[in-house]
Amino acid sequence: MMWGRLRAIIVKEIWAILRDPRARLILVVPPLIQLFVLGFASTLEVKNIDVGVYNRDDGAWSREFVQRLAGSPNIRRIVRIDHPAALREAIDDQRVIAAVVLDQRFSADVAARRPAVIQAIFDGRRSNAAQIVSGYLERIAGELGAEIAPQAARPRSQSAVVHWFNPNLDYLWFTMPALVVIISTLAGLGVTALSVARERELGTFDQLMVSPLRVQEILVGKMVPPILVGLFNGSLYLLLIPTVFGVPLTGSIPLFYLALFFYLLALVGIGMFVSSLAKTQQQAFLGAFLVTVPATLLSGYATPVDNMPAWLQVLAEANPPKHFLIVSEGVFLKAMPAAEVAANTWPLAVIALGTLTASALLFRARME
Repeated sequence: MMWGRLRAIIVKEIWAILRDPRARLILVVPPLIQLFVLGFASTLEVKNIDVGVYNRDDGAWSREFVQRLAGSPNIRRIVRIDHPAALREAIDDQRVIAAVVLDQRFSADVAARRPAVIQAIFDGRRSNAAQIVSGYLERIAGELGAEIAPQAARPRSQSAVVHWFNPNLDYLWFTMPALVVIISTLAGLGVTALSVARERELGTFDQLMVSPLRVQEILVGKMVPPILVGLFNGSLYLLLIPTVFGVPLTGSIPLFYLALFFYLLALVGIGMFVSSLAKTQQQAFLGAFLVTVPATLLSGYATPVDNMPAWLQVLAEANPPKHFLIVSEGVFLKAMPAAEVAANTWPLAVIALGTLTASALLFRARME
């Protein structure tokens, strides 16, 4: 009898999600659009930048340096600056992210093999991009200096830099495994948070209360469809990310699904807690949004967790996306061994136990 009741409530919840054509599209199409849009939009590279040049020399070597700047694949346009006031205005108006000043003796110093100075002024309002652009300019200046005086530019010692797991530093290899976590969080919390609130708005929640279904059966019935939707979207990501975006999938797929299952359980518990608190779907949506933003920030997607204050690092240990992000990146890029996957999966199981217990207690209290 219990399995029959569970089957009935699960089928009922699945039909509640799938009977609306717009709801079917919302479950599949937005996650795919987000995968493509965020995959190309959330780039960590700094390209197509505009650099100002205040060339007070106009000699052969200053022109050579400016031409090398213009030939850089990361620089879109060279903005000519004629006086210091125009330089300040160009940075203040954010028309350039950096301005290069070449002294009137630049070419003469280079020709005489004397130290030549290049002054670079950056827009500190975009600090991260400015640091990357500074690296571009230093590299261009260093290459020019190495060609002019190869003996002086030759380093005393040499080092070989090898980038493990992402040899070409392709940003898609970093963002795509992380987007699996972020988009799954958005979809999982959204679908679950609206379940009980939708019943209240439609007036069918009272029917559930007088039905022969037990509280735990109703709870399980409402949790299964979001998990199935999350597993379906996760399967789409496993198929599209290697084939369309070229990100390698080097690890174990069964281990990925194991971690994904416990991650979805933790999300469903949080979503049911929010849904039990909300009286309308609008409140449930806002509640899910309130949870999603800090969960994303504490996941390590935008900034490493190790760079956060100590008290935030402790708080991040209770954040499900933080653990699943490690598994997702490890399975895609590092062929993460089973022991490492288990080390980041058991915290998900503990968090899932806590969130499911809290949501069950709140759901029972609301039904009574």
